[in-house]
Order: sequence, then C-alpha cells, then structure tokens
Amino acid sequence: MIKTLVASITLCAATAAFAQAPSKGTVATWAAKPAHQWAASTHMMLLDASRAGKRIVAIGEHGIILLSDDDGKTYRQARTVPVSATLSAVTFTDDKHGWVVGQWGVILVTTDGGETWEKQRMDTAVDQPLFSVLFTNERDGIAVGLWSLMLQTHDGGKTWTKVTLPKPPSGGKADRNLYHVFSDGHGALYVSAEQGTVLKSTDAGASWSYLATGGKGSLWSGVSMPDGRIVVGGLLGSLLQSRDGGANWQPLKAETKSSITHLVATGKGLVAVGLDGLVLKQREDGAPLEVAQREDRAALTAAVIDAGGKPILFSNNGVLAER
Repeated sequence: MIKTLVASITLCAATAAFAQAPSKGTVATWAAKPAHQWAASTHMMLLDASRAGKRIVAIGEHGIILLSDDDGKTYRQARTVPVSATLSAVTFTDDKHGWVVGQWGVILVTTDGGETWEKQRMDTAVDQPLFSVLFTNERDGIAVGLWSLMLQTHDGGKTWTKVTLPKPPSGGKADRNLYHVFSDGHGALYVSAEQGTVLKSTDAGASWSYLATGGKGSLWSGVSMPDGRIVVGGLLGSLLQSRDGGANWQPLKAETKSSITHLVATGKGLVAVGLDGLVLKQREDGAPLEVAQREDRAALTAAVIDAGGKPILFSNNGVLAER
C-alpha cells in the first residue's frame, strides 16, 4: 500500500517511502548510506526514467538506479550510488551528464552516463523531498519539490541556491508542492503544481508567474510538444493543453478517472501513463485520445519511448512487459 501511494502521486507523500527501512538507526541515517545491489532489481519500485543518449536510466526506491543499453530488454544496476534514499526524478543533458533528485532533498550527479554517481546535496535535518529536476545545459539546472521548494544552480550543481517564489494570486504563502519542471526548448520554463496551477519563467528561472489552467487538482506532470503545445496532467485523469504559452488552456477529455503520473512526447504524438494501468495515446494534435488500461492495473510511474516508437513502462512493481 505504501509503495502504491508513493508511486501514485510521484512522491508527494515521499515521507512514507521508507517504511521498510532497517530498524537500526534513524531513517535518515539509513537513507544516507550507499545503495545496495538487489537480486531482483527490475522488480523494485521505479519512479522515473530518462534517456542518456541511447541508454535508458531508471530510478526509484532505496537509491536504485538501473541502466539498459539494449533499448529496455535487459537492465543492470549502476556501479556506485552514494545514497539509499528514494529517488524520484532523473534528467540528462547528453549521453554522459545527468542528475537525480529525491527524498531528503538529495541531488546526485553523473559524468559517465549513470555508471557512477556523486552526491551534490542532501539535507537529513528535514525530509523535504525533491520531485523533479531539469538542466537546460551542463551548468544551469532547477530542482523542485515539497512546499514550494525550488533550488537553482549555475555551476553544474556544485552549489545550489534556494529560490523564494512569489505568493500565489489567491494570497497566502507560496507553499504549494511543485511536481514537475520542464522546458519548451525556446527559453520558457514551466512547473506543474497543486490546485491546477502551472508556474512559468521566461528569464531562465530568475522570476516566476502563476498560470491558472482552470483545473482544480494537482498536476503531476507536464511536457512541451514538438507542435508547440504545452500539456499538463494529473489527478483523476485531468489533462489540459495550451497553444499560447500558458495564457489560455483547454481541457483534453481523456474519459478516465485514473490519475496521470507522466507525460512524454513521441514524434507528433503524446503518451500519458498513470494509475490503474492507464496508458493514453494521442497520435497527433487534434487526433482522438486512445485510452487503454492494463489488466494488472499497475500503478504506472514513467515511460520511455523505444526505437520502434512504443512506450517502455515503469511502475511501482518495476519494469513492465508490454501487453
């Protein structure tokens, strides 16, 4: 149940992820230890995956990082991972340079395509997890997480600085969970967040504005499409798109109540995965949404598109075979 919950909301309840931690010492102490090599590593809970060139890198519970060099047919664990904290997101700028974030605000870096990792940041004084990370080049990066936590770096992660966000239009503190940061590739940055909100920056993250999508629930993922659309999705199958950089939003009727956990662009199309085995596809802008659900009703957390254009699926039960 705990694993399903964590996978369901892409770690918005990450504080529960270590219920299976050893009893000796504190959870924080255990999380700071190097990751184990697991006998059934592909069946561990996985929360995100990305491409490092042709390689696939998937990450998840207990500091697990999996690598595949045959387009998802087989996987092996990374040689060195300095933490056992649950890892929630991974990004690469090329086939060598990548970053991972997770529980306890951990940030890891690799310069060899994910074979070995070094710790850049970890705060065991407070469990304020990071949910997403994006680097627009090898120096400039942003990580976001719980209670409006936003960190920026301009030196490849050697130093990270907290960003104070403006208060939302509705007033109150800027304490909304920030779930997914992404770029449109043309200078604008976006963060999907709680209460149907998307944050936008047009100055490399120096300042941010709030965009109202018209939705009410948490938006757990977002993606910039090759056709220029911005698409966000999340709680109870909510799926919205904007054709004008977030000024106006239109709902995409997915005809599902299964929450969307990850969105990925594929050619001209869109793939979304989520809870209850949800796999949603749109072949191109304006095409109807094709909604399917796996018989196993697995909590899907991420997808990577293989060489043939089909999604490789990751879940709270690990890597899943196509069905």
